[in-house]
Amino acid sequence: MSLDGRPLAVVTGASTGIGYELAKQCASHGFDVIVVADEPAIERAAQAIKGDGAAVEPVQADLATIEGVDKLLAVIGNRPVDALLANAGRGLGKGFLDQDFGEVRRVIDTNITGTVYLIQKVGREMRRRGQGRILITGSIAGFTPGTYQAVYNASKAFLDSFSFALRAELEDTGVTVTCLMPGATETEFFERADMMDTKIGTMKKDDPGMVAEKGFTAMMDGEGDVVTGWQNKLRTAIASVTPAGRLAEAHRKQAAPGTAR
Repeated sequence: MSLDGRPLAVVTGASTGIGYELAKQCASHGFDVIVVADEPAIERAAQAIKGDGAAVEPVQADLATIEGVDKLLAVIGNRPVDALLANAGRGLGKGFLDQDFGEVRRVIDTNITGTVYLIQKVGREMRRRGQGRILITGSIAGFTPGTYQAVYNASKAFLDSFSFALRAELEDTGVTVTCLMPGATETEFFERADMMDTKIGTMKKDDPGMVAEKGFTAMMDGEGDVVTGWQNKLRTAIASVTPAGRLAEAHRKQAAPGTAR
């Protein structure tokens, strides 16, 4: 519990998009919230979320680095975390051989390395106390080889798989793990990934508020996973029975540079 007796939630990648909406869900459902992002906009986000009556503490930290995660852990201190919403993520478009390796590594370090380090640190304390909720933002992208998004999709495949495995390991400990698997969502993701010249970058996308509400509800209900939207549910069902080569070719038509509508 936080100092005022309210449960404490930590939401990463919370300056915009799904993370911001997840933080709003936490604040409006009785949590005090620590919101984290690697940009100054996290200060404005925290001020906006405070309108729901919760204590909201912003932390600007680069969660692609161990030092950044340690900075967040220092802010948490000895306060028990009741809910960890590990949402920080980064995308990268264009062909793998044409990408700057520094950017490639940043995707891996943000989506995988920093995420699993934070989850291990906070998860150990949850297990010791015998209670806690972990929400990991994976993606339906993890079901498909990501032609022109190769590293991003692979990182989401890792997170999807990791979520299910960790949930099984924590069975009967009082700690639940939920994997939120959205499809393309109306956020700054595709612009930041330099994909606004692609079909997927310019197509109509899901509302981040809807995605966050579904994910938060699934976490609170202790569900193992949630795919948001019936079209995304259909896509994952099709992906599970389609050869990987065909999936990769289909993804090319969505994500190749110059395919924008």
